[in-house]
Amino acid sequence: MRNSMEKDILILAIESSCDETAAAVIKNGRTVLSNVISSQIDLHTLYGGVVPEIASRKHIEKINQVIEEALKQAETALEDVDAIAVTYGPGLVGALLVGVAEAKALAYAAKKPLIGVHHIEGHVSANYIENKELEPPFLCEIISGGHTHLVIVKDYGEFEILGRTRDDAAGEAFDKVARAIGLGYPGGPKIDRLSKEGNSQAIPFPRAKVADAAYDFSFSGLKSAVLNYLNKCRMTGEEICEADVAASFQQSVVDVLVDTAIRAARDKGIKKLAIAGGVASNQTLRNAMAAACEKEGIAFYHPSPIFCTDNAAMIGVAGYYEYLKGTRSGLDLNAVPNLKLGER
Repeated sequence: MRNSMEKDILILAIESSCDETAAAVIKNGRTVLSNVISSQIDLHTLYGGVVPEIASRKHIEKINQVIEEALKQAETALEDVDAIAVTYGPGLVGALLVGVAEAKALAYAAKKPLIGVHHIEGHVSANYIENKELEPPFLCEIISGGHTHLVIVKDYGEFEILGRTRDDAAGEAFDKVARAIGLGYPGGPKIDRLSKEGNSQAIPFPRAKVADAAYDFSFSGLKSAVLNYLNKCRMTGEEICEADVAASFQQSVVDVLVDTAIRAARDKGIKKLAIAGGVASNQTLRNAMAAACEKEGIAFYHPSPIFCTDNAAMIGVAGYYEYLKGTRSGLDLNAVPNLKLGER
């Protein structure tokens, strides 16, 4: 615990791994003084998904404005921050490079320590913002467009990976199914909304298990099952109830995510479970996980939706704990698009 007489530690954080240009100022790892996000969703919706080249160009346009606004909202000057944290992977290489180059320039000019942060570590750390009592160890399921991981958070920034997806990430499956139904991008929120009008038991889509790894995930078979169902209906002239398709697909994903996490918590004797990542804002998942945790006597944690999707506040929180551990990056820090959890 911090001593109340100690100086406050301020972290300026930058996130640009995909299509959000974000900056934040975090005090003492748990207090968000500012969290500014410039989203490109409207732009990429025109193309049905994120276009890496466009994302990179927009980051270049927005990044200085976003950082200035974050400092202004936090009533903080660059010289007052203790370190600059930045996402350096995983993500889109061009997008990451914009944030990394900006952070290196600021760190050099202001003579501040630079801390490269793993994007998934950021998602896990989002849980600390509103759950002040949450401390490691705990179990965390990270569910986003690019990742589905089940990990034990042994300490701040220290993870034991129990399982990960063998193919599509859960969020990727949401986007592909949404496109097939005709909902467009981004798929997750649109399927979540449409599902409320459908019957989640209408179509028996599969719940995949990976034979040789109890905690691994696989969503490509489910995605294929949905596409095959839609194609069959179209070929035979059968009416498609889009709400039923969305609800049945979503239920299949939720069942797998909840069952796997609860089974791991039971097997490992862990009584604290958190979720993180963009898909963690899915209301059906949150409700199902909360009910399952209550039944098992497990404390359940989740960030508010604004901290589930990509943001810089979570990077600042992760950066704070890396700062305390003495983690420092050199000015040779580079973007690592395929960075694995646990690597530095």
